[in-house]
Amino acid sequence: MKKLVPIAVATALLLTACGSGNYAATEIPAEPAPTQATTAPSTTAPCSKEGELASYAPDRETPAPGGVMPAGSYMEKIKARGRLIAGVSADSLHLGSRNPLTGQIEGFDIDMINMVADAIFGPPAPGKPHKVELRVISSPQRIPVLQSGQVDIVARNMTINCARWQQIAFSAEYYRSGQKTLVQRDSTAKSTADLDGQTICAPAGSTSLDNLKKKNPEVKPITADTDTGCLVLFQQGKAQGISGDDTVLAGDAAQDPYAKILPERFSDEPYGLGIKKENVDFVRFVNAALAQMKTPDASGQSAWMTSYSKWLGTDLGKLAAPPTAVYGRTP
Repeated sequence: MKKLVPIAVATALLLTACGSGNYAATEIPAEPAPTQATTAPSTTAPCSKEGELASYAPDRETPAPGGVMPAGSYMEKIKARGRLIAGVSADSLHLGSRNPLTGQIEGFDIDMINMVADAIFGPPAPGKPHKVELRVISSPQRIPVLQSGQVDIVARNMTINCARWQQIAFSAEYYRSGQKTLVQRDSTAKSTADLDGQTICAPAGSTSLDNLKKKNPEVKPITADTDTGCLVLFQQGKAQGISGDDTVLAGDAAQDPYAKILPERFSDEPYGLGIKKENVDFVRFVNAALAQMKTPDASGQSAWMTSYSKWLGTDLGKLAAPPTAVYGRTP
């Protein structure tokens, strides 16, 4: 079973040290599909809106799942340790949340982490877990825990943008979300413009908070470190709404029958897997595995689409295909 390391509460959450445990690892084909990507101009120049999605292209030679990792690579370091350490959410329903029956953290973002672990360690034996250690982090912690090396990778509905590229590196885009606003079911609001003077919660350290302020400067924004924190404020009547990614709000609405989501979508939020800026070889490796996860098998179904359908498709609708990877970044 995955080792779950909760990281305290409030704004000063503490990442605990690793312990021993039984770690295991789903097969990811080795070679990325060339049709899965487009090439963007080199982004050695200052980041632009057009170039912010460009990640590092996969290496031509990618080890088979469970194979020998390149000498001196970050993947070799992870394999020697015996597990991948990932920063995730435990309260974002369908993305990363703890199953109350099993105690395990599961969701679409967790499937992305398992995919990376499997590419390094190979498929798990039947009934065995992936070789992953999950560390529960808040939204404001996503970048600091990467910079400090406390985790190898972060999968926590994190938007790729130019400002964050200055601090960390990103994989290719693995999902395209968008910002919406959740309100009480009896609200007469049709859009965010109708919420003047109302208190709206958005996660601290998120693009959602900035987007909300730009969209309607007349709202009264408040923050919480976690998605559940905003939902609690909403249910206590301390906030009249929540603004955030449609993926997160869909989970909130599923937990509150007295809430509804306004149809207005006023941003694009491309999700990337966060990785320490210096670990370019690991970014390339992750992109190769992610490309394979997006590639349909003989039946026409990809592992990515299977995961999307399981966790998000019911609430967010059917997708024709995952987002196309964009490469072209150089160290």
